[in-house]
Amino acid sequence: MLRSELIDTLHAENPHLTRKDMERVVAVFLESITQTLEQGARIELRGFGAFSVRHRKSRQGRNPRTGEDVFVPEKHVPFFKTGKELRHKIDS
Repeated sequence: MLRSELIDTLHAENPHLTRKDMERVVAVFLESITQTLEQGARIELRGFGAFSVRHRKSRQGRNPRTGEDVFVPEKHVPFFKTGKELRHKIDS
């Protein structure tokens, strides 16, 4: 689902709010998640899942095209773990 499709779905379910209002709701929601992850905190949405940040150590990698060894610096990456209810809904 694209962001615009999400906004359209929310707007269809809430006709008393304008599409512009729905765009703002989605933007604020996603920006809140982004800012929280930037601070290194965890976000848990019960029944849906949890967003967190994981640390990856630096390592020696390999360029698959040339076979040359390359240095991969350490980094922080976002991680999402699905909640139990979401896993059961998808699985059935």
